[in-house]
Amino acid sequence: MTQDRRRRLRGTQDRRSTPPGSPRRLPLVSVVIPTLNEEKNLPHVFGALPDGLHEVVLVDGGSKDNTVAVARELRPDVVVVQQTRTGKGNALASGFAACTGDAIVMIDADGSTDPAEIKSFVQALIDGAEYAKGSRFGQGGHSDDITPLRQVGNKGLNFLVNRLFGTKFTDLNYGYNAFWRRVVPVMDLPATDLPRPADGQKLWGDGFEIETMINIRVAGSGMRVKEVSSIERLRIHGTSNLNTVRDGFRVLRTILNEFRRRSAARRAAARAAAPRRAAGKVVPVLAVPGGHWYGKVDALLAAESSTEARG
Repeated sequence: MTQDRRRRLRGTQDRRSTPPGSPRRLPLVSVVIPTLNEEKNLPHVFGALPDGLHEVVLVDGGSKDNTVAVARELRPDVVVVQQTRTGKGNALASGFAACTGDAIVMIDADGSTDPAEIKSFVQALIDGAEYAKGSRFGQGGHSDDITPLRQVGNKGLNFLVNRLFGTKFTDLNYGYNAFWRRVVPVMDLPATDLPRPADGQKLWGDGFEIETMINIRVAGSGMRVKEVSSIERLRIHGTSNLNTVRDGFRVLRTILNEFRRRSAARRAAARAAAPRRAAGKVVPVLAVPGGHWYGKVDALLAAESSTEARG
């Protein structure tokens, strides 16, 4: 960690302490932007960022163009992080780990997400949400980018998640979201220091399935989730790395994995609670031949031990 970075962190900690009786200050906002060969799009994205941000964290996935140099030229205070493996999921996890603000906003570097909407997402957090979820299909939302095939797939997957998990999402696979930094542990993302598999495949959660995984886990935790209407624009330059069929199946597999994961957790919790329930349950039991004794199981065992000792 550089000396300048340490000074910034110390300053952040100082600003977090609010004197008693003082008005609550606005949250410090960190914006995470994953990039891979986005030098032509960064001028537009950085130029539209609102004033007053605490930090902009650019996570680079090994760009072959001048993405990092352009970012530093446009914004000298940008925090540049190199992701530890490959895939958008790993890029986001690497970016979250580098954030020092109170709130984190994740946007795309291709110009499809409007940085001016950051204020709406942060306001949703200030108003009480713990996770502000962008939606292109809620009231006031729209997408210029989604294809008919992707829209049908998104609706089907969205319906499946709402049925399985009791959620009310209108848009499952959108990458524009904001949340308090304390929410990150709930997401339980793959650790950034894990090695890449020897076969070259991505760890589960390192790919485009990341948005689905985060949405399900945050909602399943019982945290307050609020959808924020958003307008998705066309990518300005370049082509997307998203593969509709391949990544759609990864999302479907993620939904099923998360359902099994939740079911296993519930079973484990039930098994752990069973002995406690049994120990405190009032049941009729035969204490002595010819009679009945009503009480708690642990009290009965104590009484029997006492009887045996006297005998």
